[in-house]
Amino acid sequence: MALQTGENEQALRKITDFTRLISVVVLLLHYYFYCHAAFEKWGMTRAFGDGLLGNIQRTGLFITFNRSKWIALGILMISLLGARGKKDEKLSYKTAFAYIISGLLTYFLSWLALHADLGFELVAIIYMGVTSTGFLLVLAGGTLLSRIIKDALKDDIFNSENETFPQEERLLQNEFSINLPAEYQLKNKRRNSWINIINPFRALLVLGTPGAGKSYFVIRHVITQHIKKGFTMFVYDFKFPDLSLIVFNTWLKNRHRYKENSACYFINFDDLSRSHRCNPLDPLSMNDITDAAESARTILMGLNREWIKKQGDFFVESPINFLTAIIWFLRKYQNGRYCTLPHVIEFMQLPYDDLFTVLRLEPEIEVLINPFINAYINDVMEQLEGQIASGKVAIARLSSPQLYYVLSGTDFTLDINNPDEPKLLCCGNNPQKIQIYGAVLSLYVNRLVKLVNQKGKLKSSLIFDEFPTIYLNGIDSLIATARSNKVATTIGIQDLSQLRKDYGREQADVIMGIVGNIVSGQVTGDTAKQLSERIGRIMQDRQSLSINSGDTSISKSKQLEAAVPPSKIASLSSGQFVGMVADNPEESIELKAFHCNIINDHLALKAEEESYVQIPVIRKINNDMVQRNYLQIKQEAQDIVQSEVQRMQNDPTLEHLIIRKE
Repeated sequence: MALQTGENEQALRKITDFTRLISVVVLLLHYYFYCHAAFEKWGMTRAFGDGLLGNIQRTGLFITFNRSKWIALGILMISLLGARGKKDEKLSYKTAFAYIISGLLTYFLSWLALHADLGFELVAIIYMGVTSTGFLLVLAGGTLLSRIIKDALKDDIFNSENETFPQEERLLQNEFSINLPAEYQLKNKRRNSWINIINPFRALLVLGTPGAGKSYFVIRHVITQHIKKGFTMFVYDFKFPDLSLIVFNTWLKNRHRYKENSACYFINFDDLSRSHRCNPLDPLSMNDITDAAESARTILMGLNREWIKKQGDFFVESPINFLTAIIWFLRKYQNGRYCTLPHVIEFMQLPYDDLFTVLRLEPEIEVLINPFINAYINDVMEQLEGQIASGKVAIARLSSPQLYYVLSGTDFTLDINNPDEPKLLCCGNNPQKIQIYGAVLSLYVNRLVKLVNQKGKLKSSLIFDEFPTIYLNGIDSLIATARSNKVATTIGIQDLSQLRKDYGREQADVIMGIVGNIVSGQVTGDTAKQLSERIGRIMQDRQSLSINSGDTSISKSKQLEAAVPPSKIASLSSGQFVGMVADNPEESIELKAFHCNIINDHLALKAEEESYVQIPVIRKINNDMVQRNYLQIKQEAQDIVQSEVQRMQNDPTLEHLIIRKE
C-alpha cells in the first residue's frame, strides 16, 4: 500500500473542496432559476447571466423541480467521500444519520414554502433559507460519518466472546463412558455440547470450592451412569448418607444388570443398625507381612496426618514397625482368628512384659520387635517410649465400642469386583469426627484397593468425595496401574492446596499430573493457574486504538492467549466447569478441552430424590450388645496373653523367651 504524503493529502483536499463548490454552484443556479422574479426585483439579474442560464436550461438541468436539487446533493455526497475528519470514538452512526435524515427532509420539503401566500420575495427568502439549512445539515451529517471509527473496538470488557472456543458437540458413548450434557458459548451464540469421559480408567479429578457443584453436577452422574452399566462400586461418602442414598436407589432400579447374588453394603459408625460389619484386617486377604506393614502405615498416617510428610524418620517408622509386628502376630495366631483392628488396639495397650513375651513366639516379626525388646531389657525407657508411645497414644483414640462392633464382624469381604460376588460398598464419614473415622476408613480403602486392583476381576468404580479427608497410600500407583484392570478412579477435592496440606506437595503434584480427565468448578490461586495452562491457548483477536491530533487508527492482530484465564476459573458460578478429557486410540477426541455449563434437570432430580427409599435397617441392635462385644474383645486380648505366657512357662523350650524385668 502506498504511503500517504503531504502532497497527496493536499491534492485530495483541493479536489474535495472543488467538488463541494460545484454542488453549491448547482444549488445557487437552482435558486436563481426558480426564484428569478425575486432576484429581478432585487436588481440582481443581468442579460449575460440570463442568457447563460438559458443555455444551461437546455441541458435538461431544470426539466423537473427537484432534478437540480438531486444533482447538487449527489455532487455533495461525492465530495464527502474524500472527507478526512479527525476520528472520534465517542461519535456514533445514530448522531450522524440524525443530521442526514433531518437535512434531507428539510432539503426536499422546502418546496412547500413556495406555495405560501406571503409575497414572492418573502417566499423566495424562506425557500432558499430552508433549503440551504437542509443542505448544510446533510453536509454536517456526512462530515460526522467520516469522523466515526467504522471498525470500533468491541464492547466486551471481560473478553468473554474472544475467549470462547469450539467444544465437542457429539455424544460419544461406550460401555464405560460418563457423558454429561452441557451448554457453552461460541462467540455470541449458545450451543449444546457433551463432556464425554470415554476412558474413566485414566482417572477423573473433580475440583471445586464448596458449593461449586462437584457432587450435584458430576459425581452423582458418575455413580448413576456406572451402576447402569454394571460397574461394581466403592463410594467414600464424606457427608453420609448423601451419596449412599443415590447408590442404593440406583442399584435397586438396576439390579438386573448384575448377577443375582449382588449386594449393596454400608459402613456407618453413627447408626449401627444401618451398618454392616467388616474386618479390614481379614486374615484371608493378608498373604504376607507386607500387607500388615501397609495396614499399619495406613492407620497411623490416618491418625497423624503430619507424619505423611515425615515418612522415613526414625520416630515415624518405629511405631509403624511395632504395629506391623502386632498385626502379623495376630494374623499368624490360630490362623488369624483374632486378627481384627480392635484386637490390635487392645494388644498395643498391654504391659510390655506380657506383650514382648508373647510377640517373641512369632519368628517372622523378630527383626521388627528386637529393637524395642532390647531397649526395654536395657532399661532405655526414654528411647522405647519415644519409639512406641506416639503410636500407642494415637491408636488409643480408636478404642470405641461402636468402632469395635463394626470392625470385628465379617458380613462381607472387601473384594467388591469378585466375579462370583459383585458388591457395591458405601463407607460413610462424619464431618464432625473426621480425625477418628477418617483413619479407620483409610484402612478400609487401602485394603479394598489392594484387592480390587487385580487382573481377572469385574469392572469397578472407586469414588472418593472429599478425598483429602482420608489417607490412601499409593494413590499415584492406583491411578497409574488401574487402567489395565478396569478400575475407574474418581477423586473429589476442593483445591490443590488442600491436597498439598494433607498429602504433601510432591504427592499432590503427582496426582494432578497423572490424571487423564479433569472437571473443575471454581478454584483459585495456583490450582486455577495450573488448570489454565493445562487447557492451553487459543488464537484470539487483538485490537488497539490510536488517536492523535491529525487522525485516529485501529490496529488488528491475532495472538495466542489462554483459552480460560485463571481469573475466569476463579469466578465460575455453580454449575460452570472447565477441564479436559482423555480419549482412546480407537476413539479419538479432537476437542478435549471444555468451558461450559453442565445441564441438570433440576425438577426431575428433585422428584427422584423425593422418591428415594431410605437405607434399610440391617439388624436390630442395642447398646448392651455393643458393650458386650467391646468387653469381649478386651477380655480376648488378655486371655491370649495369659494362655500363651502360661504355655511358655510350662514348656522348657519356650521358657527362655519370657521377659522378666525386675
